Amino acid sequence: MMEEGQMKDPNNDTLAYYDTHADAFYHSTVQVDFTAMQERFLTKLQKGSDILDFGCGSGRDIRYFLEQGYGVEAVDGSEKMCKLAGAYTGIKVKHQRFQELSEVERYDGIWACASILHLPMEELSMVLGRMAAALKKHGVIYTSFKYGTFAGVRNGRYFTDMTEASFAELLRDIDGLTVEEQWTTWDVRPGRGEEKWLNLILRKK
Repeated sequence: MMEEGQMKDPNNDTLAYYDTHADAFYHSTVQVDFTAMQERFLTKLQKGSDILDFGCGSGRDIRYFLEQGYGVEAVDGSEKMCKLAGAYTGIKVKHQRFQELSEVERYDGIWACASILHLPMEELSMVLGRMAAALKKHGVIYTSFKYGTFAGVRNGRYFTDMTEASFAELLRDIDGLTVEEQWTTWDVRPGRGEEKWLNLILRKK
């Protein structure tokens, strides 16, 4: 809840959107075939590694990683999405904002699929720093952003879009992370094929 005199927080509006539209978002994403991206991430990890699904949404990726024999913890900022993902995957999904991540050298990999793109640019640097701290040495992060230069509210949610150049600029302020791979794709959801995405795999030094 905002205190008197506090500026409006775009994170609150975005989380309210997901709480309000949780069922629709769940059904539109939970069965999407994301195997190619999931496997590309898993090739960077040893079997049985510990993964944090950071902003897990429907729980689609949690379930896949569990089925492949990985240890998975998951968080989401939407309380309703946590309940839906937990019911789908059989694990407890922690209700937590990205800014509250506090683990140190806990995970081999962090999966942040279309999640931290909801943070304003000024918060992204801080959260990426926390993600780096939460990784074990040589751990990896997968993350994705809508491709472009837009920053602001789109369809009820806040987005920070990225290009290769803008992400490289962001990463300059973060110690210990390097871009290992980056590539662009088109949205795999039905009717969304015109939307371009920037995908990144980051490595902790």
